[in-house]
Amino acid sequence: MVMLATKRWQIAPALTSAQYAPFRGMNRVLATILYHRGLTDHLSATRFLIGDTVLANPFDMRGVPQAVSRIRKAIKTGEKVVVYGDFDADGVTSTALLVSALCAVGTNVVPYIPHRVDEGYGLNMGALRKIAQDGGKLVITVDCGIRSLEEVEYGTNHCKLDMIVTDHHTVGPEVPRGVAVINPKQPGCKYGEDMLAGVGIAYRLADGLFKAMVNDRKQPPFPADDLLDLVAIGTVADLAPLDRAENRAMVIRGLAQMRERPRPGIKALLAVSGSDPLSTTAETIGFRLGPRINAAGRLASANVAYDLMVAADETIALPLAEKLQALNVKRQELTREIQQHATQIVGDPRGVPLIFAASGDFQQGIVGLVAGRLVEEFYRPAVIVHLGEHSSHGSCRSIDGFNITDALDQCADLLIRHGGHAQAAGFALENENIPAFRDRLLEIAGEQLKMIPGGLAPTIKIDAEVRFHELTTDLVAELKRLEPTGNSNPSPLLSTHGVVIRQQRAIGTDGAHLKLRLADHECEFEAIAFRMGGLADKLPERVDVAYQLELNEWQGQVRLQLVVQDIQPAR
Repeated sequence: MVMLATKRWQIAPALTSAQYAPFRGMNRVLATILYHRGLTDHLSATRFLIGDTVLANPFDMRGVPQAVSRIRKAIKTGEKVVVYGDFDADGVTSTALLVSALCAVGTNVVPYIPHRVDEGYGLNMGALRKIAQDGGKLVITVDCGIRSLEEVEYGTNHCKLDMIVTDHHTVGPEVPRGVAVINPKQPGCKYGEDMLAGVGIAYRLADGLFKAMVNDRKQPPFPADDLLDLVAIGTVADLAPLDRAENRAMVIRGLAQMRERPRPGIKALLAVSGSDPLSTTAETIGFRLGPRINAAGRLASANVAYDLMVAADETIALPLAEKLQALNVKRQELTREIQQHATQIVGDPRGVPLIFAASGDFQQGIVGLVAGRLVEEFYRPAVIVHLGEHSSHGSCRSIDGFNITDALDQCADLLIRHGGHAQAAGFALENENIPAFRDRLLEIAGEQLKMIPGGLAPTIKIDAEVRFHELTTDLVAELKRLEPTGNSNPSPLLSTHGVVIRQQRAIGTDGAHLKLRLADHECEFEAIAFRMGGLADKLPERVDVAYQLELNEWQGQVRLQLVVQDIQPAR
């Protein structure tokens, strides 16, 4: 018998009669999931499932009134406005959204997305100088800028630019001094939601501008909701939490728009990724659209993805989508190669509290993906660095219990710049500081991670334990009510104890995946376990399985299928 991977299962307990009472009439499995996700009464649960939240007034977000006023002045005077974005899916959709909105109301506006390798993340002084030389007067950042104190000051005082910062990343000790700073995480902001993606904040600014027009008895060029398809893509791709009411409401509406009337660029990207527009879900964004949009900024120029998002018709859109498809294939190949190289550099990653690998051979646009893959494989925080000639850039991914941005803050004296979230961040530093930076990070991780109860092992959170007879097509339909699923609102994970393996065989290229037939004393189901082909014919007869339930359509037949996430010996 093969030794199965050690993972902790955290199984949500079944509801008591008193806990279930408010959910009378609702499927018990769905009620259990909602209850343990903090929705403990029928009204709040129903509101969550419907997702019809009314968005707060954008003018309640600190900085929006000042930003709208300055933008309207630029419109009246014909000043050149530059929307300064970022090269990932959130930054690209933010840029496309705000440029589209500003252009539609008569603004003299152009986009600027920095090149990942040549300029790096966020504002840079060279770009601001060029913007000023080209006649720019107002710069509006999207998805960046909250930690760019020096750059904002340089743009304001040396380049004579008015600077508006819109961002959603973690705020540092100080906030930039611009015409307006819009970030609901900043001190003094009373907006009710502080976990919007960058594109969500750009949307609230555009919505505020349109509302100001209505107040002046002017008709906006189109409803602000027409921009929610871009909001949905950026929000899901950037892993913004989908248990938050505003994010959920905007993604639901954006997905509906993508299904009913996709813009040319999105329609073309769905086509090259083999996706049916009518079946578009948050999963489609996360696994098909997002990676292809990101591939542009990782390996070429994010402007390709931007041009696709604003393409006027399919004749323009399709060649751009095909280019993203080719870049994505190349991205997948490079990720595998660099992951193998990084593992060789580290040796045995299980012997260190934090994986740290640096090389000039690492593609700068891929290091974040590689860090994420290493975290998945070894369950350690990972820092992967592309070595430059004099300075270097790196990306970090982390695990529960270790805030990687806080760790970078403790190394700020060694860094040129840094920023991010609790589990994903980036930085730049001079090469001479790399040894000290690595040693300090390892020390910080070693101290913090040894305090995690039970050691370094991933926890699988099981939403409900069920018997096979409870698995029906009706249950699939009930669980789909939780969509859109993603970060902080994951697809439901079920478990069943003590099932018998009737069949087990490896399938797919090189036998990478595991096909199973599982049974209890009442029912039998087919199951697929991706990337577990090595376990074929090595599993015990009886196991516990954690899985997601789905309908598998094949040759005109629709059957229930278990998508296995973990297998443990029967307890």
